[in-house]
Amino acid sequence: MSDVSSRRFLRQALAWGDAHVTLDRAVRGIPPRLRGVVPPGLPHSAWQLVEHIRLAQADILDFCLNPRYRWKKFPAAYWPTSVAPKDAAAWKTAVAAVRRDRRALQRLASDRTIDLGAKVPAGEGQTVFREIVLAIDHTAYHVGQLVLVRRALGNWSD
Repeated sequence: MSDVSSRRFLRQALAWGDAHVTLDRAVRGIPPRLRGVVPPGLPHSAWQLVEHIRLAQADILDFCLNPRYRWKKFPAAYWPTSVAPKDAAAWKTAVAAVRRDRRALQRLASDRTIDLGAKVPAGEGQTVFREIVLAIDHTAYHVGQLVLVRRALGNWSD
């Protein structure tokens, strides 16, 4: 795969819906009253999943760009402390931040001055390419969980 096609693939994969639901589709239409509900038998609410995606994606972006990156404590730094957003504004802010950081990762993938195979300065051998793929994979996994939460709450239609 050429450098140009690799970059195009990464940009598209960060937001694609070819094989699964996009994050934007998964969060559309969740009423505020259901955002903090943990369905019986499932471990997380929609809020916890959205906020976890936000925290992890922001961390991956910071890791790629910040040579002074500091490792965070897992899992505490990557999961919200509450099952529900404080208010509708917190939900809106979190979703907007996921979108913003996704666009930043897309710009990173597009930036031809950045060697995708280069090791991340603060890392332990991780490459920029690997980190972008990690963001794609991580988000896809949790978006699947988000759809499952919505199905369990009777708030999903195909």
